[in-house]
Amino acid sequence: MQVGVLVRLILALLLAISPSAAPAAADDANQAAIRRALTQWTDDFNARNADKVCDLFEPGLVYDFQGLPEQRFDDICPRLKRALADEARSWTYAQPDIKEILIFGDMAVVRLTWTSTVTGAPEGDVKSIEPGMDIFRRQPDGSWKIMRYMAYSREP
Repeated sequence: MQVGVLVRLILALLLAISPSAAPAAADDANQAAIRRALTQWTDDFNARNADKVCDLFEPGLVYDFQGLPEQRFDDICPRLKRALADEARSWTYAQPDIKEILIFGDMAVVRLTWTSTVTGAPEGDVKSIEPGMDIFRRQPDGSWKIMRYMAYSREP
């Protein structure tokens, strides 16, 4: 199934189960909280804060990345920590390019593009552009964490 079709299906489902599709006053605050969470993750990753790099994700995270089998929190978290511990290479992320944030009660859909750069790789610097969609859930403490995401790689 094409990513665009899947995205439309998810949005239609969220609209159908949402009590109201009209934006609420709280949406601005929720959108700001999600933007802060994404910015904090980028800052933590770029500062190599390995103890914080998994904080953006729920432990029940499930995600799909183009060309890979379905993955989970226990796949991505160790991978991120290994990348940060790699002395030979340096990974950095630009702040994500957020296209839109749609709030549906305690759920949110964020359409965005991540751009990362790896320096020190044998093949030279490698830039990766990854459009995708993150689905957040509000946590009992009021924070927002990614519970699902889909992404694919695009040539820079």
